[in-house]
Amino acid sequence: MRISNNRLARNIARTALILTSATAVALSLTACGGTGSDSKDGKTVTVYSVDGLGDWYKPVFEKFKAQTGITVNEVEAGSGEVVSRVEKEQSNPQADLVVTLPPFMQKADKSGLLQVSGVDTGAVAAADKDSDGKWVSLAGNYLCFIANPSVDAAKLTWDDLLRPDYKGKLQYSTPGQAGDGTAVLVLLQQLMGKQGALDYLAKLQANNVGPSSSTGKLQAKVDKGEILIANGDVQMNLQSVKSGSKFNVFFPASADGKKSTVSLPYLMGMAKGAPHSDAAKKLMEFLLSADVQKSLPDTFAIPSRTDLASAPASGNGPSPASTIKDVTVLHPDWTSVLDNLDADVAAYTKATGS
Repeated sequence: MRISNNRLARNIARTALILTSATAVALSLTACGGTGSDSKDGKTVTVYSVDGLGDWYKPVFEKFKAQTGITVNEVEAGSGEVVSRVEKEQSNPQADLVVTLPPFMQKADKSGLLQVSGVDTGAVAAADKDSDGKWVSLAGNYLCFIANPSVDAAKLTWDDLLRPDYKGKLQYSTPGQAGDGTAVLVLLQQLMGKQGALDYLAKLQANNVGPSSSTGKLQAKVDKGEILIANGDVQMNLQSVKSGSKFNVFFPASADGKKSTVSLPYLMGMAKGAPHSDAAKKLMEFLLSADVQKSLPDTFAIPSRTDLASAPASGNGPSPASTIKDVTVLHPDWTSVLDNLDADVAAYTKATGS
């Protein structure tokens, strides 16, 4: 059978067009990989982390790359937002490691967003890690408050925060969205009971500027005097002061003068479907190594390793230990907190009208 030259030319052109289109589609699909997951060679690992550890991460991640050739891509967000992002991306996982505060790590575990890492966590106390190997404490930390230097914060009580002169000058991160904000609710529940905490926060709402999903963003507002008081955590706030921020760390006292806080560690786990699980495991092992953990006190965090728990910082200035001197540290059952979180947040929202 003969084919004319014109018909043959048309067939060749049509075949070329189909091949070109198929190639374009393939390239398009490859380019849609998103942050962190488009490299499958194990030379990249993506960390979704709560804000606060950025100044510690930078030199540590550079050292990790120098030793392994693996680049670390860090994405920062609020505690709850970190977990929400991992959940939304389950059909196309982007994160390899997750670092967040309780009870959001426990929430990630309960939601099936974590996998067993296989990392040796023998140097970390049993109370500071998941018995099934889904998460482990990376660094110890504590809830606190910060005040602009214009405020004499040393003797402030919880009742003082209700004073009319703080109207529109006080803000705390939102329970259920931010780890530090959730810790505020948990601490008040511990001190006043659940109904007492709701009654107090309902009164405090008259002074509260409004919701905030990230505690870290409140630091700049206190530093500039836009607000006078906010919640925070010891590690993040002292590191910010070291970097030049102007505010003071304090712990509101109860009517009897006693000051209390809650333990609020940075927890680390491997994300389910981590696209670079081998590289992620290497990074976890690196971050838990004695050599790397020794540098945590320099950024006002506490090593999670039991053999380094009392390691001093190499520089001068306040330490977490000196900051919480004479402050009672409470250790909530975060699994129980999580079990009641939805109901507690709903009750909080109703009580405050937020």
